[in-house]
Amino acid sequence: MFKASELVDELQALKSEVSHLLNTAGDGLLDDARGRADALVDQIKASLNEIGETLSENEDHVEALIAKRPIAAMASAFALGVAIGFMLRRH
Repeated sequence: MFKASELVDELQALKSEVSHLLNTAGDGLLDDARGRADALVDQIKASLNEIGETLSENEDHVEALIAKRPIAAMASAFALGVAIGFMLRRH
């Protein structure tokens, strides 16, 4: 005959197993995502360090160019600012 208590026990066991499987899979996904995020952070830091080194190496050259043509440098900076403003405004 049909016993409701056995059905309830089986449903509870199934619920427990599914919950355990979901938690195990979620932990693995979280660890994997964390590892990828850490790798991405390391790549970004390395890129920023390279950019900083390149800028510091070329700083004297840029200063000399700006000192030779200050009005052209100001006009270029203004035009670049306007272009970036329009691009940001569209989004």
